[in-house]
Amino acid sequence: MHSAGMGALSAMNENRELFESMPVPKALASLAIPTIISQLITMIYNLADTFFIGRTNDPYKVAAASLAFVLFNILNALANLFGIGGGSLISRLLGQKRGDDARYVCALSFYGTIAITLLYSVGCWVFMEPLLGFIGASPNTYDYAASYTTWVIVFGGVPATLSISMAHLLRSEGYAKQSSFGLGMGGVINMILDPLFMFVILEPGLEVTGAALATMLSNIIALIYFAIQFFRLRKTTVLSVSPRYLPRGLRFTGQVLSVGLPSAIGTLLASLSNITINNLASGYGDIPVAAFGIVKKIDMLPMNIGMGLAQGMMPLVAYNYASGDYKRMKDVARCARIAGIGCAAVSIALFEPFAPYIVRLFISEPETLALGTVFLRICCLATPVMICNFLFSYTFQAMGKGAESLLLTSCRQGLINIPLLLLMNHLFGLFGVVWTQLLADSITVVISFALYRRVHRQLEALPV
Repeated sequence: MHSAGMGALSAMNENRELFESMPVPKALASLAIPTIISQLITMIYNLADTFFIGRTNDPYKVAAASLAFVLFNILNALANLFGIGGGSLISRLLGQKRGDDARYVCALSFYGTIAITLLYSVGCWVFMEPLLGFIGASPNTYDYAASYTTWVIVFGGVPATLSISMAHLLRSEGYAKQSSFGLGMGGVINMILDPLFMFVILEPGLEVTGAALATMLSNIIALIYFAIQFFRLRKTTVLSVSPRYLPRGLRFTGQVLSVGLPSAIGTLLASLSNITINNLASGYGDIPVAAFGIVKKIDMLPMNIGMGLAQGMMPLVAYNYASGDYKRMKDVARCARIAGIGCAAVSIALFEPFAPYIVRLFISEPETLALGTVFLRICCLATPVMICNFLFSYTFQAMGKGAESLLLTSCRQGLINIPLLLLMNHLFGLFGVVWTQLLADSITVVISFALYRRVHRQLEALPV
């Protein structure tokens, strides 16, 4: 074995207790809690844009930021393509004591993220007008949405995706705290820069541009942090981005994409679902679009807790699956589901009684506030099944079972959700659209459980 691989395995020994022998609740907490915290901080900085733009009390600016955020979410999909796909494979390779191969996968994930993001950023620049029209921009919102897209995606796309992808790669080797700190730091910086750019540096009327500039700069600073971490750990871990490892990493492209693609498709379908919602809501005016945008941001609280829990769980499941400790792997998955359902119950208990006060934090315009309150009380009911779907999907991704994960993500946000949105809008109007996510997630969780039981039975036949 090469010295690089030996160094990686030596560093892995430091985390061996975490992966192999630490009590499951403690091991899950040590990876999931930092990840959840970083997810929440990331959510807060995304909310910060909406919050500060809402201080203008201009529903058109709020609606524009919500529309542009759909395109921003696609950046998350691209980051997941190589970040989650590469991270899952790295954890499995380390479980098999294949440190050199894990290093090659890390390099592949890094440069793959850059390449795919550049293609997307250029595409958004060239086709901006038809893209914004497609996602529901009106004459009242187009200029604001175009400004946000230009700064955050065209110029800031690569720093945004690289930060997320490198965070996944750090977490794959057990460095959850470093991963979470980087993403969290970027979020805090964004919250500081938002009011500075929106209300101090730039002139009135450019609040959306100010929010976009704050987001772009915070992502650049986060990327610098991750670059420093990778440089510091390069000799003792698999976390290397040296281009000399890329040619040997290319042979793992299929394995990375088999896991990363379902995750990316899930995020893309979620964006397509939001586009469908925006288009349907825009048929009822700009006010419902703004209300939906605010509620979607608020609903990110339980969603990000679920995502953080799932991402924290993933390295443990992947490592123990690859090393053959199926009992520990299943114990981790079970513990994560119990924690996820508990978090969902708490979120419902908070959102139902306090919905009007929460929405008022973002906008006080009466019509938008009233709609947003009702929307939030309905949307939060989907939280338990939504989190369960996340956990089942990420369990399959950790095991390298991309087909099962792809089926779940396709059902939840595409094959089931989008046709239901069109049907429910036709049958029940605007509020039919609002109820659709609960219905889609409920159907999907039945499919999720059936698939997991099938895989569970297969593992029971294998030696523990």
